[in-house]
Amino acid sequence: MARLHTENHLVSRIGWLRAAVLGANDGIISTASLIVGVAAAATTQHEVLIAGSAGLVAGAMSMAAGEYVSVSSQSDTEHADLARERKELSDNPAFELDELAEIYVKRGLDRALARQVAQQLMAGDALTAHARDELGISEITTARPVQAALASAATFSIGAAMPLLMVVVTPSYALVPVVAGASLAFLALLGAIGARAGGANMLRATARVTFWGALALAITAGIGKLFGTVV
Repeated sequence: MARLHTENHLVSRIGWLRAAVLGANDGIISTASLIVGVAAAATTQHEVLIAGSAGLVAGAMSMAAGEYVSVSSQSDTEHADLARERKELSDNPAFELDELAEIYVKRGLDRALARQVAQQLMAGDALTAHARDELGISEITTARPVQAALASAATFSIGAAMPLLMVVVTPSYALVPVVAGASLAFLALLGAIGARAGGANMLRATARVTFWGALALAITAGIGKLFGTVV
């Protein structure tokens, strides 16, 4: 007799992983860019640290609020679709059975087998069957606003703390090159970790996040240098 075993698929991480990578990436880039821009304006190390700390707090709150609102909108849409589907199942179950069977026919089953599968699934849990196969809503993909908000805020704070730490340990005259270089290294590490966790190509992910980080740092440093003021 074959022994069944539980498989852990990487797609189950997609909800929190997306929010976590986005939060950490934004934390590093936005805070490092702010620090580099302020430092390039020839302000004091103390002022740079204050600006960076304010950026960390504001950014973490912004990420949490943004993720919660956007993912809540997705959740509201899912609930509205499920409510409509529940009503349709109640009002016209025969049509819904035909609709589900047709989905399986399009996926390659012959019509008789497709109808048999649809009948058995609807006999068990009709709403779940339609949510998964008609609407594309499953346990893995269901929107989780609180999880997304907490993951983004926490990882943003961790990401932002890295360039801030460089400000504390670096002499004021070397802030721009040290913070920029260290932040790019942090971004490369983040890209590799995110790719590893998601089963993606590590080199491509690392190059992608490092490129955009370098571009953001260069533009912000240029603005700070050009205007010579805190930006």
